[in-house]
Amino acid sequence: MTTYTCSVGCGMSINGLTCAACGKALVPDVITKDDGSTVNISTCPDGCGKIKSPMCCGSDMVHS
Repeated sequence: MTTYTCSVGCGMSINGLTCAACGKALVPDVITKDDGSTVNISTCPDGCGKIKSPMCCGSDMVHS
């Protein structure tokens, strides 16, 4: 299970996210946009879908 932690440093963290469709833990991933910038996402390993990774203090949380 992946832990996501506040990248700003407030101490907030969450343990894992799960897909409601299949029950599997989402895995960290990155999408590269057309302009070259990246967006942190969490993806279902079975291909059910993907979501924007969690945020805290206005910034993306980082996975460990």
